[in-house]
Order: sequence, then C-alpha cells, then structure tokens
Amino acid sequence: MNTPSAPGSVDAYPCPYCRMTGPLTARATCRTCGAPAKVNTLVSGSGWEELPGAADMAEIQFGRSRVQIAGSFVPVADFNLHPDDRIWFSHHKITFVEPGVKLANYKDGKSFITRLLAKMENFQLQATGPGHVALSDNHPGEIVSLPLDPGKRMWVRDHVFLAATDSVTYAPTANNLYFKVRDGGDVEYEYPLGQFDDIFHAPSAPGLLLLHSPGNTMFRDLAPHETVYVKPDALLYRDLTISTFLTAEYPQSQMSIFGGLLGNRYANRNVWLKLTGPGRVAISSKYEQEFNPPHPIIEGTVEFIRW
Repeated sequence: MNTPSAPGSVDAYPCPYCRMTGPLTARATCRTCGAPAKVNTLVSGSGWEELPGAADMAEIQFGRSRVQIAGSFVPVADFNLHPDDRIWFSHHKITFVEPGVKLANYKDGKSFITRLLAKMENFQLQATGPGHVALSDNHPGEIVSLPLDPGKRMWVRDHVFLAATDSVTYAPTANNLYFKVRDGGDVEYEYPLGQFDDIFHAPSAPGLLLLHSPGNTMFRDLAPHETVYVKPDALLYRDLTISTFLTAEYPQSQMSIFGGLLGNRYANRNVWLKLTGPGRVAISSKYEQEFNPPHPIIEGTVEFIRW
C-alpha cells in the first residue's frame, strides 16, 4: 500500500493497525489511532509486525473531542474535551488539568471486590469538558489506541490501562488458566495471567481505549488454527476469538542437572502461553520476569513439552 503524496486529501484510508477506515490528518497519521500512515509492509520472518504507538503530536478524534499525543519517551495524552464528552482514568495518571474541566468520581456501578478482581484502581476519576486534561504513565513506552465498535470486547493486560471514553466499561472474568505445584505435602495454585481476565467492552456505542505499552509493541493476525507461544506477561491485548492454554517446557539438558545441584532443578523450565487463532494478538517487549516456582507442576490447564 502506498501513501498518496497529499495525505490530507485521503478520506478513506484503511488503517492496518486499528482496522478503521477514515481520513488521514495533515501529519499523515490515522485519525482514529494516531499511527503513521503505512507506506510499506514491514514484517519479521516470524510473522510479527511492529505496532507503532501513536506518533508524536498525532491527533486522535473521538466524538466531538480529540486527544493529542506528545512525546515519544514517556508520552502524554493531552485531551481537548468538548462539553458533551467524558473520559475516565486512574487518578494518579493526571499530568495537568485546566480549571474548566470538571473532575468527579467515576461511578461505574462496580463494587470494591469487582475492582479488586479486575486489578483496577479503586479511585477512578471522570473528566468532563470543556478544556484540556493530560494523562501519562510514569515509565517509558508508547501509547496504543484501541477503538472499539459497539458490542466489541477486548482482553487487555493488567496495569496498562491509561484512559477510556465513558462508552467503555470493564468486567473481570475468570480465565481458568492455572497450574498446581507440589511443595512437599502442600499443593499451591499458580495463575501466570492472574486469576481474572480484564475484559473491556463498548456495549452500545463506539468507544476509545488508550493503553500505555511498556516497551515496543508487536502484533499478529492469527489465521484459524494458527498457533504461537508467548511469555504470559508479554501479552498486551488479544481478541476474544483467540483460544488460550498454558505450556510447561522442560529442557532435558545438563543445565537442568546443574540447576538441581544448585538448589532448583526446575530453574530452566519455561512456562508459555499458547495462543490459537483466529484473531489479533499484540505483545510488549517489556514485561515482568516470570515467576517460576521451584516445585514440580502436577496438573492444571497446562500441557507438557520435554526435549
């Protein structure tokens, strides 16, 4: 796909990143997600493609409002809110706010337990225009925009939520991805993705969801029955049409023996998240170090690979 020489004149650009069709901005960025217009397809040999965060100074339109992304190291989302539009976010993400913006507690109808299960901050704020309010996270990364059509649901990794329009809601859903480890006579449950999934939803109207990806982001559209393995904490978001399963890999090598001599015979074990299409999956290059308990896995929603 070639980008026309006068991108501002294009009013039907099909963005490959957010999958929306609409006009480009004067800066040749997608008006829906802020990503630069795609000139050439750059895909790695493994099939992964870089998902560019919203470009510096890109503007994203939603309702009668817009948000401008400023910066590329620790980017800031500067919302210019129309009086009829509202967003919600965690209170500690505010960078600045103009006096004309009305701030109030976000009343989402969720109980304390529901917020706790969803790993959401208990103090969410709602901002109503007119005026500017800016949000940012406190670590390097990039802002990823996820526009949601009415009825669309999306699984999102915990602790990457930045902001959403008031047409977007969320709900914790048990993921049933676990394994059991035996420590002597005790059996412990481990949930590499947490015991509950975070599902964001636009029930009846289009919505916009902004995430702060802590690193570079790669995405892939999986065909039906196509499978990839990723580190559980690397997963950023996925379509709900993607099926998930855990895989425990045990390399049969002398390193495993040395690991046993040093006190953890399972030190070289890898736990993977198996993803099977159809659907889109996105991963982040920055993720937490995997917790690998020094005990044998005995059962769970997990398959075993030994080589």
